[in-house]
Amino acid sequence: MSEIKVAKQYGIGYLPLMLMEDQKLIEKHAKANGVTVMVGWATFAGGNVMNDALLSGSLQFVSGGVAPFVTLWARTRGSLDVKSVGALDSMPLYLVTRNPRVKTIRDFTEQDRIGLPAVKVSIQAITLQMAAEKAFGPGQQGNLDPLTVTLSHPDAMQALLSGRSEVDVLGGPATFNVIWTTSKFRDENPKLYDAFVKALDDAMAQINRDKRSAAETYLRMSKDKDSVAEILTMLNDPQIVFTTTPQNTMKYVDFMYRTGLIKTKPGSWQDLFFPNAQSLPGS
Repeated sequence: MSEIKVAKQYGIGYLPLMLMEDQKLIEKHAKANGVTVMVGWATFAGGNVMNDALLSGSLQFVSGGVAPFVTLWARTRGSLDVKSVGALDSMPLYLVTRNPRVKTIRDFTEQDRIGLPAVKVSIQAITLQMAAEKAFGPGQQGNLDPLTVTLSHPDAMQALLSGRSEVDVLGGPATFNVIWTTSKFRDENPKLYDAFVKALDDAMAQINRDKRSAAETYLRMSKDKDSVAEILTMLNDPQIVFTTTPQNTMKYVDFMYRTGLIKTKPGSWQDLFFPNAQSLPGS
């Protein structure tokens, strides 16, 4: 029997993986491929910790924002050759504040703190730096870094319960989360990798076919206190799309390369993904 371990994070963005876990979709498709597999699941607060676990062999598939994935892609070129299996979703990314005086990121002061899943390396951290560069000028992308602190999504939400307002950071549809693994694992386990891809496609189809059922699964597994109606409102938002097709990933790559966060740059978005995703209409 084979054994793999998959990691996800907190929040609605990981709904496809939650369905895969709940319905044992990887096991189902692996069996169809003639492989018996035991799948373990873990939940982490940030992509940087998962990357370390992937490199050590403790995890076989990890998920998170585009930024920590691109960081590991660049770091493992010519060795483990980490690439993405596919996107998990496309949704707007907001910087949320409870300070009514903050209307743009220029309004933050030394009295404010900005919670991120991982300071400097998470997709939220990189997006904040992109916004800071846009607001303060070239070379000023780190202006708000001293205000940032590492908080998991649940802890950050607790810190905002007394009120909030929103600042749109990215300004357009873009992939929020992706899932990745090593080329070594894919090459050595082609049937398991294929089963994972089919399970992911299966979960995506279920979400888009029956959003109420997907909302109920999310609430049951996450233990969130929201209602089905509240989760359905999110799932029906046209800006929130569950798809394996990557969108605007190169915006992050270009910024990270230009500011020295990565030392090598892919020729196109396809270079970041395994062949199963390369034929998708991505960007």
